[in-house]
Amino acid sequence: MSKLKIAIQKKGRLSEKSLALLRECGIKISNGTSKLKANAKNFPIEVLYLRDDDIPQYVEQQVADIGILGENEVIEKNKEVDVIENLGFAGCRLSLAIPKEIDYQGLEYFRGARIATSYPNILSNFFKTNNINAAIEEISGSVEIAPSIGLADAVCDIVSTGSTLFTNGLKEVETVITSQAVLVANPNLPAEKKAILDRLLFRIRAVQRASENKYILLNAPDNALEEIKSVLPGMKSPTILPLAQEGWSSLHSVVKEDEFWDVIDQLKTLGAQGILVVPIEKMVM
Repeated sequence: MSKLKIAIQKKGRLSEKSLALLRECGIKISNGTSKLKANAKNFPIEVLYLRDDDIPQYVEQQVADIGILGENEVIEKNKEVDVIENLGFAGCRLSLAIPKEIDYQGLEYFRGARIATSYPNILSNFFKTNNINAAIEEISGSVEIAPSIGLADAVCDIVSTGSTLFTNGLKEVETVITSQAVLVANPNLPAEKKAILDRLLFRIRAVQRASENKYILLNAPDNALEEIKSVLPGMKSPTILPLAQEGWSSLHSVVKEDEFWDVIDQLKTLGAQGILVVPIEKMVM
């Protein structure tokens, strides 16, 4: 039987999140990242553990069929791969940072400056768009120390919390791009592998929908049901069950995570009681 080869980062936070996603999809991987590849026990997938910046090339060359990596690497490498799903984790930004004692007045600071980065293509396009002529020093690691050792006037690097910049005497001044984990695929997958990818996407989307929603149960007076139904549309409409106490019903529905607290406030105003909120493990449409 054909297997879908998926490339993920060998180690680090993105690797951990990628493996966690596969586990949430019910896929059991036979061994950890101490080896370069592993097979799933219960799904036709083979995992390849690679450097994240190598994944676009491997997917383009069909060494791997699909890959999970940061969107920043997809943009930087500019290989022939298709981004087929935003995964919503490993969020970060690629930012410009300068020594914290400098009074930053805007992008003109970078005109004629030297900037150290591991993302020369993205940065070059950013400066070109903003009509800034700067010298880009490409380095592969320890970007943050470049100003302190005299290699550069500023840096352009991945930022999550900003603590690494602060530790190295830098401050973030401009966001070049924002990024998150994405699923990429070779655009020329054979039909049998495309079918496996579709099965995987079905599971991933069920997990994503579950993480974005909450299951909610509440009791409400019957005379408020119509108003409460307008607040709780659910996947189609709320489930309504009569309670033993006359004039009251129980409603079951689904609420989006980012709307949750506003919905709760409205429900309380409309007389809802005994509100229970339950996490959803999977949500299949």
